[in-house]
Amino acid sequence: MNDSSSEQANYNELKFSRKQGFFDKSLAIRWLVAVFFGLTLFFILHFREIAVEVLELNSIAPRYIVSQVDFDFYDEEATIILKQEALRDIGKIFKIDEKEIQQRRIECENFLIYNEEWRKSVERSTFEGMYKALETLEKSLIELRFTDPRTLQKLREVNIPVQNYQIYTPLGINESTILPIHIWANLAEQTFTSKSGIDQDAVDFIMGWFQTKSWTIQEDIPAQGLLGRKLKAQIPEKFTHVKAGSRIIDQGERVNARHVAMLQAMQKTIREKRNLWHPVTLIGSLIMVLLFEGICIVYLHSNHPQILASNRKLLLLTTIIALVFSIAKVTEFFLLGSKSYLFDAGFYPIFVPLAAILVANLINGNIAIFVSGFLTIILAISLVFEPQGFMIINLATAMVAVLSMRSLKQRTDIFIVCAKAWLCSLAVIFALIFYQNTVWDVRIFIELLTSALCMLLTGVLVVGLLPLLESLFKVMTNVTLMESMDPDNPLLRRLSIEAPGTYQHSLVVGNLAEAAAMAIGANGLFCRVSTLYHDIGKIITPQYFTENQQGGVNIHELLTPMESAQVIMAHVTEGVALAKKAGLPEQFIDIIKEHHGTTLVYYFYRKELERLNGDLSQVNEKDFRYQGPCPRSKESAIIMIADSVEAASRSLEQYNEDSLLQMTTRLIREKAQDGQFDQCLLTFEELAIVQSTLVKTLVAYGHSRVKYPTRNDKEVKMSSSVTKEEIA
Repeated sequence: MNDSSSEQANYNELKFSRKQGFFDKSLAIRWLVAVFFGLTLFFILHFREIAVEVLELNSIAPRYIVSQVDFDFYDEEATIILKQEALRDIGKIFKIDEKEIQQRRIECENFLIYNEEWRKSVERSTFEGMYKALETLEKSLIELRFTDPRTLQKLREVNIPVQNYQIYTPLGINESTILPIHIWANLAEQTFTSKSGIDQDAVDFIMGWFQTKSWTIQEDIPAQGLLGRKLKAQIPEKFTHVKAGSRIIDQGERVNARHVAMLQAMQKTIREKRNLWHPVTLIGSLIMVLLFEGICIVYLHSNHPQILASNRKLLLLTTIIALVFSIAKVTEFFLLGSKSYLFDAGFYPIFVPLAAILVANLINGNIAIFVSGFLTIILAISLVFEPQGFMIINLATAMVAVLSMRSLKQRTDIFIVCAKAWLCSLAVIFALIFYQNTVWDVRIFIELLTSALCMLLTGVLVVGLLPLLESLFKVMTNVTLMESMDPDNPLLRRLSIEAPGTYQHSLVVGNLAEAAAMAIGANGLFCRVSTLYHDIGKIITPQYFTENQQGGVNIHELLTPMESAQVIMAHVTEGVALAKKAGLPEQFIDIIKEHHGTTLVYYFYRKELERLNGDLSQVNEKDFRYQGPCPRSKESAIIMIADSVEAASRSLEQYNEDSLLQMTTRLIREKAQDGQFDQCLLTFEELAIVQSTLVKTLVAYGHSRVKYPTRNDKEVKMSSSVTKEEIA
């Protein structure tokens, strides 16, 4: 038996089974877990965002903001002014009303059809030639544009075709105007070339007929718009240089688009200057990763070596940390991308309690406290949130969550834990706000709502993740234990029906073991629940066990002592088989194996000796011993003692505290001398407390009641008549 100086295991270690396969033992997998943890740390530490204050457009700046570095930003206002200046150099573009051109063509066609006089002046041309000249001129008039020389030059500069443009500025628009002769001369020269194949007489007649008419001049808005867009596109974007130390915005000034552009450009410049892929930057991040990972390894090696010895526990711990890192990084990315006002309002997101609750529930509270501090430091130096308030609120809420986890019995209790953590966050929020002399501010309401939302989401995530992590990593929590106590469990239901005596025995032993375990600070709930299953192997042959025999029939009278011993001891192996088939936790299976240890089935061993006239040489003691192993935890040893004491107490002739004390002393001494407690962590002091608790509990169970006198028949009849009268 180990003394108190060697006691290092915590009752929370019962959450993980002792059974270690290849995954738990493999050194290669351990290195892979270490690399995974290192990569997770490297990602969160190396790819840090820049803490540049983001202001909402049209909001009021709460403080001065000064440039941290030299940078150039896209000056949208200056660019707009330059483009407007470029448009001032262009004039208007005009055209002839297209409907009027079509109307004049119709008039000319009618003239050619109904008035034959034109043939005298154009003797060499045919009607088809005249019609073709008319059609060509109509098309040219529709495409004809007028503008001033400067605008015409701008059109050429932006590569807009100008063959249909002529220099002319009308005195008025939307008024009938006779176009100058040079317009018609230029139009005829461009339209009717030698390649057109139209007779010159026909051209002269048609041109003479049209130039005598007055025309309505209009602005060509689409052409002016196209020219304006082309000119604007040629104007380069204006970038303004800002020196480090220059004031970007004054306190109380309204934030405009120019301020926002400057802040974004400064953030981009700072990020580019960091040069994340430069060898020096990479080496710095790598050294920081090795430092933090080394701290974690040293802490676990000194305080929780069992965690380092199990790849499954290491991977679980790393997974929870990586999950919190991911959630924090995604939240930061979302808030930065949305340019949220929450940054300016001093928003403190709460991430750490998620890891604290998961670690405390799945591993233990001491590691949860260390993880909370570790995560708080890493996130504070990696995220863009204001570090002081972020650290205080995350660490405080995580500590409250860990301390509140001790009373967790149901999954819904997680929301109560989160509510307590939220109340703690309220105290931190008010403390920070009052410390900054801003008693009532919109920030208070923002913080109250966001902290409540964070804790609500934490509760939802924990409730959703716990069953997944419990199943994936085969972890047994208090919630799992409470669910295993359900009487409707198939094994417990079979035990209560097929072996009712054993079921009642298990209930009593469970209560005894729970009381004894709680007295020394062991896991009482585990003792109570696992004891319900410790004798499930008796379901196979319930009639061979005294507590299930009825009518005074003892089936062992038909068997040899050896056969009886084998049947009795078989309930352990059969219980293990049933437990594995039902998918019970490995920790329950350990209790089934260990609750008898390697003890001797002494009753049948003595009967076998008596049958062989006391010849020890003919009896192999190993044939009458359980296969074990011996108890390897406090809880297993307590269950062994409680099981033996409860069974032996039923055979006492005098049931009082003295007789129980003598019996428990004898049983514990015999098991200790037999080496049953050599592998467990019980100290002599704790063993004395366990004995005292068991005796007191058994005395309480066996207390006597007041003996009530028996009523005779006459008294019963009188009582019945009085009752009837009262009813009437």
